[in-house]
Amino acid sequence: MQKIKIEWKHFDKKGKTCQRCSQTGRNLIQVLKDLKAEFASRDIQIELKETKLPENRMAESNSILIGGVPLENLILKAKAGENVCHSCSELTGQPDNCCCRTIEHEEKTFEEIPSNMIKQAILEKLQLKRVKSNLRKEKK
Repeated sequence: MQKIKIEWKHFDKKGKTCQRCSQTGRNLIQVLKDLKAEFASRDIQIELKETKLPENRMAESNSILIGGVPLENLILKAKAGENVCHSCSELTGQPDNCCCRTIEHEEKTFEEIPSNMIKQAILEKLQLKRVKSNLRKEKK
């Protein structure tokens, strides 16, 4: 059996996280649900680890590691960036001072990591060319 470890890192303050990290988490959970049956038939097991970060590790927030590799390193022409996160600023009490990670890909900046990007990175790490399952079509 092949195992793949996926780690989702996000800022957490008293059980709350920012809006963009929350959406990234929802996207990740949906992708894993969609891939679960297909991966089971291929004898691939997914292990998900959620890492809740304190304020002093904010720079790592809103990131997904797949087999220990940052998602942006698995997608051609993708890179990590950052911009002001008003939601984190509210949680920390530092108006407009907090920045969260973003993913830049094909001249677009994504504050929440989109489902199709998460899926693509997982498949790249597993070196799977195609997954035959009834996945939801991604909105462009």
